[in-house]
Amino acid sequence: MKIRRPRMQRSLRQSFICLDFCHIFRYGHIWITTTLVFMLSSFGRNFATYLIQKLTGDTTSWSFDVGYVNVAASEIYGYAIVVPMAFFLLQYLGSNASIVRFWCIWGYSLSIFIPTAFLLLIPVEFLRWMIILIAGTASACFVYLNLQSYTEGVDDLTIMVVAAFLLQMALAIFIKVWFFP
Repeated sequence: MKIRRPRMQRSLRQSFICLDFCHIFRYGHIWITTTLVFMLSSFGRNFATYLIQKLTGDTTSWSFDVGYVNVAASEIYGYAIVVPMAFFLLQYLGSNASIVRFWCIWGYSLSIFIPTAFLLLIPVEFLRWMIILIAGTASACFVYLNLQSYTEGVDDLTIMVVAAFLLQMALAIFIKVWFFP
């Protein structure tokens, strides 16, 4: 009787934690993506060009370009939705994850780019490239390690995991080139 009771408590506690946290964390990637869109559209070319204009002493008037909100939203939301769906469609190769898990992996991998948007306001170009490459590598490693756990034991999916790593690095370079020139 005493042996069964701790096992039951442990299993009830584990199922409660899983149900509670798995349900809550499914929406975090949406908020992270939305925050990143806001950060890129406001700190990218808009605030960065304002700072450059003030540092150089340019006397022309500066205006906020709202078009970057559309660009940031379409690129980041598109990436966060389409890329995980493409990897989910490759599931016939042997992956065992759901589309929600793929969306969560890619959504949470974008979180490193939120503080990076602050750091990319530093006006030293070499330092900015180092910051975005470190952030891109951290994001790519996050995706790589999470995908690797879902594709263990299947040799054909190594290309898929490497492709995910390269896509994350491409996104990081795109963010630097397009939003922080």
